[in-house]
Amino acid sequence: MATVMELSLTRGESKYSQEMQVDKKLPGKVLGLCSTRYGLALIVHFCNLSLIAQNVIIYITMVAMVNSTDHQSLINSSTEWLPVDSLGGRNNSPKSLHAGVPSYDWSPKIQGIIFSSVSYGMVLTLALSGYLAGRVGTKRVFGYALLSSSVLALLTPLAAEFGTASIIVTRIVHGLSQGIGFGGQFALWEKWGPPHERSRLCSIALSGMILGSVAAILLGGYISQALGWPFTFYIFGGIGFVFCFLWFVLVYDDPISHPWISTSEKEYIISFLDQQVHVSSSKQSLPIKAIFKSLPCWSLCFCCFSHHWLLNILIVYTPTYISSVYNVNIRDNGVLAAFPLIGAWISAILGGYLADFLLTKNFRLITVRKIATVLGNLPASALIVALPYINSNYIITITFLTISCGLSQLCQAGIYVNALDIAPRYSSFLTGVSKGFSQTAAILVPIITGFLLSQDSELGWKNTFFLMFAVNLLGLIFYIIFGEADIQDWAKERKLTRL
Repeated sequence: MATVMELSLTRGESKYSQEMQVDKKLPGKVLGLCSTRYGLALIVHFCNLSLIAQNVIIYITMVAMVNSTDHQSLINSSTEWLPVDSLGGRNNSPKSLHAGVPSYDWSPKIQGIIFSSVSYGMVLTLALSGYLAGRVGTKRVFGYALLSSSVLALLTPLAAEFGTASIIVTRIVHGLSQGIGFGGQFALWEKWGPPHERSRLCSIALSGMILGSVAAILLGGYISQALGWPFTFYIFGGIGFVFCFLWFVLVYDDPISHPWISTSEKEYIISFLDQQVHVSSSKQSLPIKAIFKSLPCWSLCFCCFSHHWLLNILIVYTPTYISSVYNVNIRDNGVLAAFPLIGAWISAILGGYLADFLLTKNFRLITVRKIATVLGNLPASALIVALPYINSNYIITITFLTISCGLSQLCQAGIYVNALDIAPRYSSFLTGVSKGFSQTAAILVPIITGFLLSQDSELGWKNTFFLMFAVNLLGLIFYIIFGEADIQDWAKERKLTRL
């Protein structure tokens, strides 16, 4: 009589080395960039571009939405993306903008509340979306998130017409959909990404968020001036529908169900996955207690939190610092403001390839993850701390800012991929939890930084940057000590064997 036994599958670095040796023997066409899995990463790239652009555009259009020329609301913003005023900042009045569009009497305080409201929604759904993606699949979770985000982008001008409370509620709901999208996409690489290619695949996919910020910065102002600010939401919302259609048509949760993938690539991917034969995840409970007790999981959360603190200071506050020190409103120049982000976009993609290259040179997986994380945190934060001491040279300041922004994205090949290493089956949930935890930095940074700057402007900037460095260093040290790359015991796959 057949009986069922659960056998734990253990895999270590030796297994990873064997995979790399097999990898070298496979046909080049399976490993090339013109493959289904890299096409999938490119689709996710552009969907992330659309998703983050729909988030960022309100920071670009706010100058045209209000009937006041005072736009000091940047200090109150709690987003981690750049709220660039590409329409001319405080020197431009509404008369210079497109005529016939509505404007509103929103104070800087109200603008700050509108800006930050999206973060509250994201915190609530980042972890939940990861869990849902593991249960019902990334295709549905991310696809419906992008669809709802696009609808809400289209409805934003109408929400503004109904009043301040209406647009704040709309932004909170928009944050819910954005959090579902950002947290629910990582389960895709659990079934599509061979372990030695996950760094580059995730980096290609995630770098779309940076390019989305660049697109919003460069195009948002021009659209507002030429057609009126509501069309900025209509155009980016419409683009979201296009990518949403491509997502539902071209994306599948695993290579087995994909109708157009080649047999050789399908066999190649499946041969490397850690879960070739296992009990369906939907039939097993989530090991919440084990996750809560796991120091590697906590190291991810704390390091992601500290890195998001760096990103908020780097992207949100350094442009204001430059403006106050050099009397040059960097927000007035969309191209200049986007330049550091273009460098970050390039760095994010190259960082993934660098990480996978080091793996081919027999570097241990955890070593590669920690190298990428250190390079993405320590030099970037150190360069920001140095800004007040080189304020006599504008060129050096901009150079430091650009280098720091570029280096910060190397973490995409470090901590942001590490959940796939320690718990492939629960990677989407863990990534959502870590991102949700780190999103609290987007709420705390404006409060603390605003307090420090209100005490003393010059000393306040130094204290802000030193606090950022201290938080960043503590999170990094915690990750270096407790971070791991081996599959944890509570996350090891189990397969059914019949005797």
